[in-house]
Amino acid sequence: MPGADPRKLTTSEEDYLKALYLLTEWEDTPVGTGALADQLGLSPASATAMVQKLAVKRLVDHIPRGAISLSAVGRREALRMVRRHRILETFLRDELGYGWDEVHDEAEQLEHTVTDRFIDALHARLGHPAVDPHGDAIPSAAGVLAARDAQRLDRFDGSRAVICRVSDEDPQFLRRAKELGLVPGAVIDLPHGLDYISASLIWVRDL
Repeated sequence: MPGADPRKLTTSEEDYLKALYLLTEWEDTPVGTGALADQLGLSPASATAMVQKLAVKRLVDHIPRGAISLSAVGRREALRMVRRHRILETFLRDELGYGWDEVHDEAEQLEHTVTDRFIDALHARLGHPAVDPHGDAIPSAAGVLAARDAQRLDRFDGSRAVICRVSDEDPQFLRRAKELGLVPGAVIDLPHGLDYISASLIWVRDL
């Protein structure tokens, strides 16, 4: 059975594939339907039904009540959507003046309405950025991601670090982080006075 034709993927299927990738991008924890449902703000029953549909299309590998993983084809399509999202976020910030706390929701809407050709042209127009406004790597058109060695700040045991990434899941925290200068590229000395939850939203590497 051939892999799914990306032209026949629905918006919901694209969202599920991207969400599954994002849940596993920085963490090695197995992902079940409950975590996937939480990520998308949907019911576990809806997530289970969609995972079964994606499994039939060979976009995910899944054993009932077990962990879900992307197939090779599913990962390719997930990275295609991640690329769109992160390039659009960068465009919104750099060209249209959006704040880094505003770009995520806008990009979520736009990523399903543009073509890969448009995204490639936009990426070139922006100067081929390697990361988005939050420090997340932008996949290449071929689905290749640069290796990253960052780790969550709450797990970091060094005394000085450079911020590589700030999670975009909480706009309020993004506004606070910017006010404190906690942005990708910033060097911080530890301890920095952040609470555990805030520290779990920042990724750093040793200097």
